[in-house]
Amino acid sequence: MTRIGLLSDTHGYLHPGIFSHFGAVDEIWHAGDIGGGVALADQLEAFKPFRAVYGNIDGAEIRIRYPEDLRFTLEGVAVWMTHIGGYPGRYAPRVKPLIHARPPQLFISGHSHILKVMPDKKLNLLHLNPGACGLQGWHKVQTLLRFALDKGRVEQLEVIELPRL
Repeated sequence: MTRIGLLSDTHGYLHPGIFSHFGAVDEIWHAGDIGGGVALADQLEAFKPFRAVYGNIDGAEIRIRYPEDLRFTLEGVAVWMTHIGGYPGRYAPRVKPLIHARPPQLFISGHSHILKVMPDKKLNLLHLNPGACGLQGWHKVQTLLRFALDKGRVEQLEVIELPRL
């Protein structure tokens, strides 16, 4: 079993609560719009093993370090993470043909600042968008997701709301 902490759209702000909420996870994943250069990513990498994709606001130093799309398999779960991906029934134009040609079991995106946990029954996948945990954007609640991957399944999914500081 591997426990995952998932966040997105930090826009250069790292809420201090992230460290306590992700203290027991094995890996941290960031679904893009890291912001603020590499300093924020460096903090997360120093804390836990870290996987990330770049988002539309990320500059060259983030885009050199992290890909636009990250596909991998962990604990028997095929994962695809990208920043602008859309969601079931409304996949982004770049993603739509790719996800239909080779759907993962777990599809993760950010960008919208809207927390979503949605199954796609047609493609037999689970879509996760952790919402936004940064300060920039129209969202009123900063959110994270925490879950586990085990034997080909996504389990123990939790939504975490961060208090405004």
